[in-house]
Amino acid sequence: MNILIILAHPKPGSFNHAIATTVQQALAQAGHTIDLRDLYAEGFDPLYSTAELERGHAVPPQVRKHADLTLNADGIIVVHPNWWAQPPAILTGWLDRVLRAGEAYRFGTNAAGEGIVMGLLKAQAALVLTTSNTPREAELKHYGDPLDNLWKRCVFGFCGVERVERRNFESIILSTPAQREAWLQEAVQQALNLFPPQR
Repeated sequence: MNILIILAHPKPGSFNHAIATTVQQALAQAGHTIDLRDLYAEGFDPLYSTAELERGHAVPPQVRKHADLTLNADGIIVVHPNWWAQPPAILTGWLDRVLRAGEAYRFGTNAAGEGIVMGLLKAQAALVLTTSNTPREAELKHYGDPLDNLWKRCVFGFCGVERVERRNFESIILSTPAQREAWLQEAVQQALNLFPPQR
């Protein structure tokens, strides 16, 4: 399977980087073709321009590359920290520019003439791995889980990906090396469960 991994954390050596690279290695060993894109490292431009609102505009090469990778992916994995109950701005800009109308989704009508959204991504499944510093119980009590709804319904569900899983690792700031290693193995196992080894 072609699996696209999108990483959005500004600090090299972060636990997000460890998640992405560990999962990348495990899936490659399982026979998958992996493309890991570190948005900060490659300087992805998240700013959606006025020109991009126009039909028939020339898509910038960087955006075209990411869009093509996304459209051709059999599976997608996203790794990012939870900032203000949302992904970092570079990743929301990636969504704006890469999940393009007419490519990742389109609007149409059903048999009753009602407006509907038709998801167009070919990916069979998606996995979102996030990190935060707020303990899970406090997070749910005070804020709920906006990221779960965002990724499962508003992004991947909107674009036609039927199976979407998410795991949040917390509290990063309080974790020990042993805890982090256990989390990495959990992330690998979840990825392999979703994208089994190719035989």
